[in-house]
Amino acid sequence: MLPLRDNAPTRHFPVVTVALIAANVLFYFLYQARDTIVTTVREPVNQLAFHPCEVNDSCAVTGEDWPITVLTSMFMHGDILHLGGNMLFLWVFGNNIEDALGRFRYLVFYLLAGVAATLLQTVVTLWTASPEAAQIPNLGASGAVSGVLGAYFLVLPHASVLTVIFLGIIFFLREIPAFLYLAVWFLFQAWDANFQLSHPPEGGGVAVFAHIGGFLFGLFAVKLFQQRQPLRPRY
Repeated sequence: MLPLRDNAPTRHFPVVTVALIAANVLFYFLYQARDTIVTTVREPVNQLAFHPCEVNDSCAVTGEDWPITVLTSMFMHGDILHLGGNMLFLWVFGNNIEDALGRFRYLVFYLLAGVAATLLQTVVTLWTASPEAAQIPNLGASGAVSGVLGAYFLVLPHASVLTVIFLGIIFFLREIPAFLYLAVWFLFQAWDANFQLSHPPEGGGVAVFAHIGGFLFGLFAVKLFQQRQPLRPRY
């Protein structure tokens, strides 16, 4: 299910949300994609993505230290689909959270959500996976964006989300209550996380515990950052 738009207006243009999207897109196309095309070596990933093994100094080869990579990795993506999916979710849900928190608080909230997401994923990886798996780079805005989703679930549960629903090669559009859309999204992450606990991925994959960590951070922390109530949905 892909969200296209919601029905909740905002007071102001979402400057920070647009700036975050621009930063992610520019980082990918001007740094990651260019480097891969020219050298076929994923040097930006090695240098600036976060590796769980950095925390306990067990990495065979690493780039920058983890206090830096925990932030830089939020602006990196594995491919264009990874980038596009994250930015779509940020565009649909981020503007209303920015409006409710205020621009500066929203930026701090977004970055902290990404840190919380990385923290949970790192704890689970170091606890359940092999040392080799701990050297696989973690990258993407998914954890921070998940924090925005958790905040939206609490702040605007009765908004509606226009959603593309795929059934094989067939798709259709439906408006779904935001609380239902986000609950289904979270339950899918939890189901996948339970599978990964039983079968820890050794060759990489989706960092679902980062999604869960970010969502829970957003759910429980948004009221600490919120300055005003969001505008009521249009219908």
